[in-house]
Amino acid sequence: MDRTLQMMKDLTDAPGVSGFEEPIRLVMRRYLEPLGDVTTDNLGSIIGRKTGKNGGPKIVLAGHMDEIGFMVTRITDEGYVKFQTLGGWWAQVMLAQRVEIHTRDGAVIGIIGSKPPHILSPDDRRKVYTIPQMFIDIGASSRQEAEAFGIRPGDPIVPVGPLTVMKNEKLLMAKAWDNRFGCALAIEVMRQLQEQDHPNEIYGVGNVQEEVGLRGSTTTTNVIAPDIGFALDTGIAGDTPGIEPDQASAKLGQGPVIVLYDGSMIPHVGLRNFVIDVAEAKGIPFQFDSIAGGGTDAGKIHVFGAGVPSLVIGVPVRYIHTHAAILHRDDFDLAAKLLVEVIKRLDDETVQQLRS
Repeated sequence: MDRTLQMMKDLTDAPGVSGFEEPIRLVMRRYLEPLGDVTTDNLGSIIGRKTGKNGGPKIVLAGHMDEIGFMVTRITDEGYVKFQTLGGWWAQVMLAQRVEIHTRDGAVIGIIGSKPPHILSPDDRRKVYTIPQMFIDIGASSRQEAEAFGIRPGDPIVPVGPLTVMKNEKLLMAKAWDNRFGCALAIEVMRQLQEQDHPNEIYGVGNVQEEVGLRGSTTTTNVIAPDIGFALDTGIAGDTPGIEPDQASAKLGQGPVIVLYDGSMIPHVGLRNFVIDVAEAKGIPFQFDSIAGGGTDAGKIHVFGAGVPSLVIGVPVRYIHTHAAILHRDDFDLAAKLLVEVIKRLDDETVQQLRS
């Protein structure tokens, strides 16, 4: 396992649902500290800074640390755990999936309960089981026993889905690719720039609470006051059966995605065209994506102060917002290459032209 893949595994295997990102922050700190100065904001987001030119343009590379998950709301008298979602879930992907409840005393394994098909009536088989009906079975026989396990209301609940290299070794399956790959990408770009000159200051950021309202990007943008913003977030792969090209057109293995539109931002046209021109000049393949149904950290970055030219760059990912998603390693590596080439060209004059 090469060092970049090990970093990706460390990031995605760690538990960190919205509001409980500390384990991810510790991993990011370990990888960021050899690359530059590291600070945090008061919500728990982490900021690494690498200086190429003192006083040069401030370029933000923002991933978000949080993954979608759940939170304990109560324990039934029979010992089952009721919960609420953290982030956007589709009920059909949740039943019979393994989860870990992270308590002060350690992790407790459980499963989101489901009825066996043998006892379902034809009508029941056609019904969608709603999230408020669901519960988690932790093997407790009573509320008192569940509490003895250390479980309390407010504990975070994390999907189980360790990084797995598939038979095609370019394909990586894991939970939390939305958006640990973005955290890994920010670190990887800073690492590659260690050996190259660049005319700016780079901020590799791991934001908290993106999935519940882009909260961390609000505070880190206030801390940094960037000149240019890049959100590093997932594109939606459209290369599986049942997805139409007008819904999602990106394919695994065909390069990073440039997001033309999302629910929180229309990208800066000049910055978008600049990135496209760099990609074409360097022969780096890329794809387009648009995501009408969701937002990214760039949604907060681009409206800071008088405005920050911003763009979302990512990789296509299959099955996001589930217990197991899939991305292509080549797309990640090409995204890093593209960002490095773009950053080397973002000098004072170029940034001023983009901002004018």
